[in-house]
Amino acid sequence: MCKKKIFLLFILSLLFIACNTKEESIILSSQVVLIPKISVKKDSITTILIEKPVKIEHYFQYLDSIVCKYDSITPYSLTEHLLVRANPWIIDTLQNTDYYRLKAKDSFVYNQKKMVILPKGANLILPDSVLAKKLQKSIDKTLIDVNIPEYKLRIYEDSLLLYEFTVRVGRHEKKYLKFGDRITDLRTKTGNGSIVDHVKNPDYYNPVNGHQYHVTRRDDNKVTALPQIPWLITEINNIRYGQLIHPTTNPKSLGKAYSNGCIGTREADAWIIYYHATLGTKINIRYDLMVEKDGKPQVLKDIYGLNKKKL
Repeated sequence: MCKKKIFLLFILSLLFIACNTKEESIILSSQVVLIPKISVKKDSITTILIEKPVKIEHYFQYLDSIVCKYDSITPYSLTEHLLVRANPWIIDTLQNTDYYRLKAKDSFVYNQKKMVILPKGANLILPDSVLAKKLQKSIDKTLIDVNIPEYKLRIYEDSLLLYEFTVRVGRHEKKYLKFGDRITDLRTKTGNGSIVDHVKNPDYYNPVNGHQYHVTRRDDNKVTALPQIPWLITEINNIRYGQLIHPTTNPKSLGKAYSNGCIGTREADAWIIYYHATLGTKINIRYDLMVEKDGKPQVLKDIYGLNKKKL
């Protein structure tokens, strides 16, 4: 889509040269986003200089501006996921904004959105066609696997296990939800499907009464602003049940049947999952009671009382 803007970018570049300015900008969502300069090192690695610090609240707008600008000069379709996967330090930095990781370092942060995520002076690698092809191949082979009674979400590349995370799943009960205006079975549904959408700046609503909220009470009983971490929307068996993969601000609920059907993760884990789940990424949600642990078979608790039957 950004390649269609080549002509506009060409005009902007002419204006940039004519005005002899040090930086150019575009307006996205009423925010001024600075577009960094590009440089080529002696080893032919193309890098992008971050000229001003970027906070989490402007992070996605900033990446979008980079993608739209440099997509016109790459022989492949540049995406946010390719760019960040080529710069894994970004994911590490995002993980370390996890409230509980900061707390473990005796650091209390009320509003994570105000944290600087891309520091001034850092450089982003713009992947060449070889690296981009390698990364895209990995992305295309990615599978997200969730086993409900095990409370586990795993990320595979083909048959290779990349990550394993403890999650929470839907409660074993039925309840009236304002969202949907009906009695809803809160158990997480099983089946095969894909990631169909990303919500990069989610609004938080109580699904029971429909009320919006902006703060959360943490496990340590402190109140903070809600974080800006993407939610993943799933489609299972060609149906959108409203089952999201998203972080919880209360990790004490992980490893439990606790949610209204969504799959909850730690904040740090949610960033890894997001950058391994482009649109179209396959997802398998299963209910397997027989698993193997430390090389030995183990029977899990039948939390939904299904006795190995599928939902």
